[in-house]
Amino acid sequence: MTYCSNCGEKLSEEALFCLKCGNKTMKGIENDVSGPSDKIRAALTKMSRELERTFSIATKEIDVAFQTASENIQKSLHKEDVSCSNCGEKNPSNAVFCYNCGKRIKAE
Repeated sequence: MTYCSNCGEKLSEEALFCLKCGNKTMKGIENDVSGPSDKIRAALTKMSRELERTFSIATKEIDVAFQTASENIQKSLHKEDVSCSNCGEKNPSNAVFCYNCGKRIKAE
């Protein structure tokens, strides 16, 4: 008789797993038997690799999106002045009326 290294349960010499806790026995380890925990570990490892790859792609896409947004914000902050059609005076891009002659520059 042997005993489980995890819970101490008595086991037969031929047992590959403990009947009480499911732990792999020395014989199971020697025979390289895969158990439920091995399958779960393999699945989690695969999932971990996939998540890492996914987050890496998402990080790159987010960086591009932020860069584009930053460029668009900079463009919107630096709009060109608008010339008045009446007097030719340059006015800020958001002006509705010319500050020099008072004529409407663009419709509201």
